[in-house]
Parts: sequence; C-alpha cells; structure tokens
Amino acid sequence: MSGMTDTDQTLDIDIVVPCHDEQDTLAAHVRRLHAFCRTSLQHSWRITIADNASTDDTARIADDLAAMLPEVHAVHLPLKGRGRALKAVWGDSPAAVLVYVDEDLSTDLAALEPLVAPLLSGHSDVAIGTRLAGSSRVVRGGKREFISRSYNLLLRSTMGVSFSDAQCGFKAVTREAADHLLPLCEDDAWFFDTELLVLAEHAGLRIHEVPVDWVDDVNSSVHISSTATEDIKGMWRVSRGLATGRIPIAPVYDAIGRRPFTTPHVGIVGQVLRFGTIGVLSTVAFALLYALFRPAIGAQTADFLALLVTAVGNTALNRRFTFGVRGRAGAGRHHVQGLVVFGIAWAITAGSLVLLHASTPEASHSTEVLVLTTANLVATGVRFVLFKAWVFRSRRRPEILRAATVPDAGEPTIGTEPVAADERAA
Repeated sequence: MSGMTDTDQTLDIDIVVPCHDEQDTLAAHVRRLHAFCRTSLQHSWRITIADNASTDDTARIADDLAAMLPEVHAVHLPLKGRGRALKAVWGDSPAAVLVYVDEDLSTDLAALEPLVAPLLSGHSDVAIGTRLAGSSRVVRGGKREFISRSYNLLLRSTMGVSFSDAQCGFKAVTREAADHLLPLCEDDAWFFDTELLVLAEHAGLRIHEVPVDWVDDVNSSVHISSTATEDIKGMWRVSRGLATGRIPIAPVYDAIGRRPFTTPHVGIVGQVLRFGTIGVLSTVAFALLYALFRPAIGAQTADFLALLVTAVGNTALNRRFTFGVRGRAGAGRHHVQGLVVFGIAWAITAGSLVLLHASTPEASHSTEVLVLTTANLVATGVRFVLFKAWVFRSRRRPEILRAATVPDAGEPTIGTEPVAADERAA
C-alpha cells in the first residue's frame, strides 16, 4: 500500500474499490468517487483501489491515480477474487470503518454518509445498501431483478436471516466486527459479503440497512449462472457449518454481540440436518426399548409402546433443537400435535404393508423391508413438513414482533432496534 502517513492511524473511513481488468472505466470512476468524498464526507477518509490480478492496464492506472490524487492508495494482489481482495485490504486497514463499493459505482454515492454514520457512532456493526426497500429507486432489467429477489428470498428462507439485500455492492463494517468475522469467512469470490452478513446476524451483530438508488451497469462482467452455482454451494457450506458448530460463531457473540439476543431461526438446511440427527437417535432408542419390552408384553404392544415413547422424545428434541422453541408455553399443544403426526406417520408405514399384502400375498421378506423402508422415507418427509408448517410454525403476527422491539419508557435499549426495511421488504 503506497502513501501511508501518520494520519492513517486515526483514519475514520477506508473505501475499498476492488477491481479486475477495469482499464476502461477505473480512472473516471475513482475521480468521481474522490470528488464526492472531498465535497460531501464529514470524516477523515481514503480510497483504496484493490487491483486483484488484472491482466490489462488496470494496475498502472491505479498507481497513476494514487500518485495524482491525495487520499487515494493502490494495492496489488496476485490472485483474483473480490472476497480475497476485501479480506486482504480490510485486514490491513487502520480505519475505524471499512467500506466496499463496486467499481462501476452503480449505487448513488449520496447514500455513503448514511451508510457509515451508524457505524462511526457505535449504533451498528455492519451496514448495507438495499435495492429492495420500498423507498429504493432501481433501474435494471427484469431478468436480473428476478434473479436478485429470488436469491434473497432463498437466503432468508433457508438460512434464517432477515436482511433484505445480500448482493448490493455497497457495504460497510466496523473495524472490531471485521477483526472477528473476517477469519471465519472462507469464500474468496462473490459469496464473500453474503457469508459475512450471515455470520454477522447469527453472531447477534446489528445490521443497518440504507435504501439506495441504483442503476444497473450494462457492461457488467458477472457470469450469472456460475455465480449462482457458487452462491448455492456457499449457502450449503455456511448452513452446515452453523448447524454443526464447525463455524465458531458463539465467541463472536460473547465478544461483541448485542444483548439481549435471540438466535436467528435455523435455516432449512440446518433444520434438515438436526431433524435427521434426532431421527437417527430416535431410531436407536426405539430399537433398545423394543428389545427391552418385547419379552414381557409381546411384539405388537412392545412395538406400539416403544414408538410412543420415542415419539414424545422426538417431539421434545425437535421442538428445542430443530425449531428453536424454548420455554413451557405451548409445550402441551406441541406434544399432542406431535402424537397426531406420529399417528399419521405410523399409518403410512402400516398402510404400506396392508397394501403390499393385499396386492401380493406371497411377498418375500426382502420385499417387505424395501416397502417399509420406502414408506419410512415418505413418513419422515411428511413428519418434517408437518412439524415445520403446523406443529412449530410461528403464530406471532408481524405487528406483535415490531411492538416487542420498542422498549417501554425508562427501559434500557441495548439490543433493541425498530424494524428495519428488510422486514418490510421480506
């Protein structure tokens, strides 16, 4: 990094512009950003051009801009990747707030001061521009609009997050939050900032959203299909890491998380993993109970009693660990509904044998096992759907949720915040 001065140690804002092969537009866009910062920002700032493995004249242009314009610096990275560039530059920056803007400056720069202000004041930990708020003004084609909204809907429904726009190239994070989150972010490309946001929310950090005006860059070089594939892989990896505890998110909450904090609902991937694990434990418990009861009360009674006991335990474990329901409120209703679900699942498996014997009276034992296995898979899927959509579905209305976030007069406000644009846009 060139041109470091003593004042960098008290730098408020470092605006990082990752770029790869942008020789045609880099000079004009950095000059425009520089002029805006000089006339509009009220805090100390600098612009860092993060050239990552450009093969054209981008590197030379970046160095020329750094030499000509005060507060502009250039960093050259040997490997390509937006996430890799941001991790490297943010990790070395002395600034209190670390910002990222797309090189094409599609986002109106008027939102820059509102983006960083909550972070500089200590009110929030992460800030993002959102194109999906009702007051945002966005110009882009229908295809990209559909893809963006679909991606963010998928993200919210599978990963238990509430922020509205993961992909807008206009984000900021505090130095303290970056120090804790960057070592946990594994992606080096386009999924990096989504990963950062997911981990931030699951760690109990406050994410501030700024509605932005945004105009699509018609010359964008993003390959939608390959990027979408990598994003889905990233979502699976992070969901699995959070569900299994491989990603150590608890220490981040302990260090800088906002209190009090209710852990975000486990996303669909995490729920499936936990439901499956509990299912395996229930199966083992059933086998042990059946072996214990069988000599004393006979096969049919032992089968029913073992199934009943494990069904109650299965409901309790899924209530607490899969669907995150705590406390005694509604526990009785959940267990009654759980027994109804158990009855439906049992009817599916028992009915499969009835149908088999009615159609093929001489069916072999191996055929019975195959039919029962298939029926059990179907019954398991039905149980999961009924647990999620009926037994443990949230019955609180959005209005109640919003009211719950507004503290009474005289109460402390730590960890509370009015409903953001993401909830209105969801």
